[in-house]
Amino acid sequence: MKKILEELGNRDRIAVCGHERPDGDCVGSCMGMYLYLKKMLPEAVVDVYLEQPADIFDCIDGIREIRTECEGNARYDVCIVIDTSCERIGVAKPCFETAAKTINIDHHISNAAGCGTVNYIDPKASSASELVYELLDGEAIDEPIAKAIYIGIIHDTGVFKYSNTTPHTMEIAGKLIGYGFDFTKLIDETFYEKTYLQNQILGRALLESVMFMDGRCIVSGVDRKTMDFYNVGPADLEGIVSQLRTIRGVECAIFMYQTGPQEYKVSLRSSEKVDVAAVASFFGGGGHMRAAGCRMRGTYHDCINNLSLYIERQLQSASKTE
Repeated sequence: MKKILEELGNRDRIAVCGHERPDGDCVGSCMGMYLYLKKMLPEAVVDVYLEQPADIFDCIDGIREIRTECEGNARYDVCIVIDTSCERIGVAKPCFETAAKTINIDHHISNAAGCGTVNYIDPKASSASELVYELLDGEAIDEPIAKAIYIGIIHDTGVFKYSNTTPHTMEIAGKLIGYGFDFTKLIDETFYEKTYLQNQILGRALLESVMFMDGRCIVSGVDRKTMDFYNVGPADLEGIVSQLRTIRGVECAIFMYQTGPQEYKVSLRSSEKVDVAAVASFFGGGGHMRAAGCRMRGTYHDCINNLSLYIERQLQSASKTE
């Protein structure tokens, strides 16, 4: 794919959007692209659409300019969809469907073909934010743009701890911190810091977790009643599944929270032996080999049993090759 300005050409109305329930990479990549286009195309109409991000991202310039609804009569020359396939586009779905041209930028292996008229898909990239960086003119990047992209990278690499971190990722990160923002504070405030209630629900999830498959798998879940008791939402549950996976001996972690009657949002994390993207795909989800998710219907135990079937097959296969 060409650099983004070359790909856009003489387009006057541009929309930037990401997936539903945007995480750090989605917010960072979309805002980095938005800030760049606003700077480079001052005469154009550039809008960014996302569900309201978590408060931890208030440090990103322009975050209050996010549109959380796409009006029915909104028409754009180009819609840039970042960090997702078209199935998971959030509030900007109408803008995507009516745009004259669509550009899809993504790193999820489950979206290998892309969903745009132009696609930049690289499953080997650490994050969508890394791909956005590659599409920008480096000389035009400034501190606010660099900060947004850096936030996206640290969130999808677990502050450079996950296996998707590459030497190229570190090279880009090094260039980004060269713009002078306080990256240590940024990491603490957007990745590590949690509210008192968030730590309480994390503790509850850890306390009620269950290990099985001889300690190679762990599961925990939160029902709607518990979420209401602690007054927490989905954004407050971020990071629980990753904490479960760090328990010694665990190859695969499952965390679920209830979204409706017999309906759950499932997050999966693994170390080396389980491709959780493959597991999630059986249930209409997707993601990366080490981090994926899906939605499931049934009782809590039905969901665990169905997931366990595919996880156990992979663990047995891995044991045979050891």
